[in-house]
Amino acid sequence: MMMTRSRYKPDHGLTTRMVTTMFLIGLLYVVLVGVLLAVLHGAWLIILIVAAVVFVAQFWFSDKIAAIGMGAHQVTPEEAPEFHGAVDRICALANMEKPRVAIARSDIPNAFATGRSERTALICATTGLLNRLEPEELEGVLAHEMSHVAHRDVAVMTIASFLGVMAGLITRVALWSGLARSSRNAGPLGLAILLIPLVSAAVYVIGFLLTRLLSRYRELSADRAAALLTGRPSALASALTKVSGQMGRIPTRDLRRAEPFNALYFVPAFSSKESLSRLFSSHPTLEQRLDQLARISTELGR
Repeated sequence: MMMTRSRYKPDHGLTTRMVTTMFLIGLLYVVLVGVLLAVLHGAWLIILIVAAVVFVAQFWFSDKIAAIGMGAHQVTPEEAPEFHGAVDRICALANMEKPRVAIARSDIPNAFATGRSERTALICATTGLLNRLEPEELEGVLAHEMSHVAHRDVAVMTIASFLGVMAGLITRVALWSGLARSSRNAGPLGLAILLIPLVSAAVYVIGFLLTRLLSRYRELSADRAAALLTGRPSALASALTKVSGQMGRIPTRDLRRAEPFNALYFVPAFSSKESLSRLFSSHPTLEQRLDQLARISTELGR
C-alpha cells in the first residue's frame, strides 16, 4: 500500500543536512574499516563480519533498543484514551498513519519518537509530561514528535548515533584479533596496533560533532513544522517553557539516567547546569526555540 504524503511542510535544509551527515559519517567508517584492514589484514574476515552484523542489527533493532532503554510500554486506547485521542487528532491533521503509542512511567516530563519509517514508528510520552500539560500543549509536543517521523530524521539520528558504538565494537574485535595474532607471532604490529584506538577515537569525535549539529537543526525544524501544522505556536512555546522549568525539580539521579537518550527527547534532561552535556547539546537553547516560535506566531498573525 502506497503511503500518502503528510501535510508537514517539507524542509529541504533538513534533508540536505541529513544526506550530508550520513555521507560523511559513512565515509568516516569506511576509513576506519580500511585502516583496520590495512593494519590487521589477517583479521579482515572478522572485521567485515562484525561491521556487517552490527550495522544490520543497528538498522533493524536500534529503535526498539532505544524505546526499551527509555522504558516505553505500548498502551491501548482503552488504557490511555486521552493520549490516544491527542495522537489521533495530530495524525488526522497531518494526514499520517497512526504510530504505535506508548507511555514511559517516569516523572521526567518528556516525549520521544522512534522508528525506521512511518509504518514502524512509535511515539511515547512520560507520565510526567501527561500529568503536567494541557491538551493544546500536549498536541503541540506530539506534532513536534510526529514531524520527526514525517521527515524521517528520527531514523537518521538513531542510526548515526549508534555508529559510535559500532566503531568501538569493531575496534575492540580488531584489537583482540591483532593482539592475539601478534602474541603468537611477534612482528612489526606493535606501533600499527597503537594507531587503531587513535583512529577510532577520531572517528567517534567527528561523528559525534556531526550528529550534534544535525540534531540541533532538526529540533528547530520540528518546532517550526509543528507550529505551522497546528497553527498554535504559543501552545508549543508554553509546553517548552513548562517542561524546561520542571526539569529542575527532578532528582539528579533520574536525570543522569535519562541523559544518554537526550538526542531523542523533546527537551534534554541535564543533571546539572554545569553538565558537560550542555557544551555539546543535542538541542538548541530554550531561548532559540522560543524566539523562533515567536517569529512564527507573528507570521501567522499577519
